[in-house]
Amino acid sequence: MPQMSPMWWMSLMLMFNSMIMLSICMMYFNYKISIKLSSSTNKTNLTWKW
Repeated sequence: MPQMSPMWWMSLMLMFNSMIMLSICMMYFNYKISIKLSSSTNKTNLTWKW
């Protein structure tokens, strides 16, 4: 498939990168929210951070 236009590959790469960044951000925020919820419910001390 190298005869396809480079613009197509560029858009594919951009979409792939944006999806990766979005998933990482969502995992990070889910992690923070779950830590906050768990610490508020059962008061577990987590000494380590990212």
